[in-house]
Amino acid sequence: MPKMKTKSAAKKRFKVTATGKVVAAAAGKRHGMIKRSNKFIRDARGTMILAEPDGKKVIKNYLPNGL
Repeated sequence: MPKMKTKSAAKKRFKVTATGKVVAAAAGKRHGMIKRSNKFIRDARGTMILAEPDGKKVIKNYLPNGL
């Protein structure tokens, strides 16, 4: 069997912490800010830890070797 490769797009979007959690930027902030509320824009700043089930899917499917 060939080695599993890390998805290049996932390398740019996700980071795995030392404890194995997945950190990602907030969704919905690429464009269309004029229709979003100020509260949404404030809350979506920076990065956040993904929920446990989502993090497991990201690691299994996109980051098999970590980062």
